[in-house]
Amino acid sequence: MQPIPLTLDSSSPKKFALWQLGFRPFFLAAVLWAIVAVGLWVAFWPGWAQAPLLGLAPMDWHAHEMVFGYASAVIAGFLLTAVRNWTGVQTWQGWRLALLLALWLMARLGMLLGGQQAVVWVAAADLLFMALLIVAVSLPVIRVRQWKHFGLIAKLVLILAGNAVFYLGAAGVVSQGVRWGVFSGLYFVLALIFVMGRRVIPFFIEKGVEDANVSLKNYRWLDVSSLILFLLFWWFDTFQPGSDAVVMALSVALFLLHGFRLLGWWHRGIWAKPLLWVLYLGYAFLVAGFALKALAGLAGISPFLALHAFAYGGIGMITAGMMARVSLGHTGRNVFQPPAIVGPMFALLLAGTVVRVVLPLFFGGHYALWILISQLLWIAAFCLFVTYYLPIFLRPRIDGRPG
Repeated sequence: MQPIPLTLDSSSPKKFALWQLGFRPFFLAAVLWAIVAVGLWVAFWPGWAQAPLLGLAPMDWHAHEMVFGYASAVIAGFLLTAVRNWTGVQTWQGWRLALLLALWLMARLGMLLGGQQAVVWVAAADLLFMALLIVAVSLPVIRVRQWKHFGLIAKLVLILAGNAVFYLGAAGVVSQGVRWGVFSGLYFVLALIFVMGRRVIPFFIEKGVEDANVSLKNYRWLDVSSLILFLLFWWFDTFQPGSDAVVMALSVALFLLHGFRLLGWWHRGIWAKPLLWVLYLGYAFLVAGFALKALAGLAGISPFLALHAFAYGGIGMITAGMMARVSLGHTGRNVFQPPAIVGPMFALLLAGTVVRVVLPLFFGGHYALWILISQLLWIAAFCLFVTYYLPIFLRPRIDGRPG
């Protein structure tokens, strides 16, 4: 296929560039919500503060907002930016982009402040946000007939479906809807990260390490088998109570498959590059999540350790690394010479993951303390993020190009 000219606004770049490309408003929203939502969770978890939360338990609110709030904002920013690159067609900007963000924000505030009677309008805003995001990323793909990207779009549809089930549960229509929706959303976000990680992590390592001979492989058989097993894992873990033996077996198989993939991506040069090791270690925590899931069934350890290996370590570190890299590259900065702040920022997230996932295995009597420390480390990491990246999101590209 011949390259397609990028359809961009040819006018001179504006001093305020927030609405020029999807990563700008949505990465900023994700980072700020990472701080606010976990800051509120610090107060909600021990009962120091209360809010309507649509009549939900605070833990259900927390789970929903990290999956359908934080992670969905990162996904929106990434895909609205990546699809423009892949297709050469401009994705939504200006008022359309602002509309998407407004719907996302309405849902976040509605979840926080609305009572149970607000479920319908909060659900409408949240589901319409994702539905319009699907439209926004599908139109360029359809225009240039890049059908290979529809696997990613299908995962957005599944995330939308999971959120709809959640709200049916919140409204009392589906008795297990809240749990089904949260777990489905989490696992579909993981599925999306597995696909994108498979695409970009080895590519970034090949380009980023100081070794011209490095060539990392992906295997088709691994892609297909891990996807099929992961779908089975989602089904049995979410909808089939009492299937612990099946979930444990699937967890072991997925641990081995993704562990094999991760070993194939290893290169000693990644440890000198924060934008590489954060992605590599984030993927390693996804692998560890399957091991912990198997141990939860075998040895009786808390299932929340596997959950937070997936969410805090895997999703948290990978999304932070991707946002940091994409924001530099798409504002004309050198991704091979990132600002010094990214190292400490990622180190805080790594430390928070160890505190939340590893320390409870050995010092379970201090579980509440580990939760609090991990929450504070998360907040500190994203405070560093917004301190440096806020001007990058708001100002035009340094090379004068639009975007």
